Amino acid sequence: MLRKLFPIILALVGLGGGLGAGLFLRPAPEADAEGHAAGDDAAHSEEAAEATEGEEHGEEPEEGGPEYVKMNNQFVVPIVEEGRVAAMVVLSVSLEVEAGNTEAVYQREPKLRDVFLQVLFDHANVGGFSGSFTDGANLVVLRTSLKEAAGLVLGAAVRDVLITDIARQDS
Repeated sequence: MLRKLFPIILALVGLGGGLGAGLFLRPAPEADAEGHAAGDDAAHSEEAAEATEGEEHGEEPEEGGPEYVKMNNQFVVPIVEEGRVAAMVVLSVSLEVEAGNTEAVYQREPKLRDVFLQVLFDHANVGGFSGSFTDGANLVVLRTSLKEAAGLVLGAAVRDVLITDIARQDS
């Protein structure tokens, strides 16, 4: 009988020890700018929930900071060597734009994709995706070229171009 209860007792002791350690090692609640600890004030919690809810529904934040616009689809760039496709590079790009310009980016997305693909193809043709293509200097050159191309389409609304994902698949 004890042989059957021992694993159950051992599991309960382990679970209790883990729960106790988690509660004991939990970080202290941080205070906000008004000095309220997180969770102290129910009204403050409701305001935070409303602010988060507004951001989830695509409403603009009240601050005049930049907005980040993710391009809808990834960019696929073939790497051609000796007349055949030797690899494929897949990139995801987001744009940092001035507040209020998100809709302008989506309206001009086909033109943006066209100029971005031209820059990416040119970068691939000069060997930008060969070797250590994720080296900081190579990515700075690519980001700068993409930012200049975006500036031609959107003007001064573009602050920066962010490469959020990049992968190379050799064939």
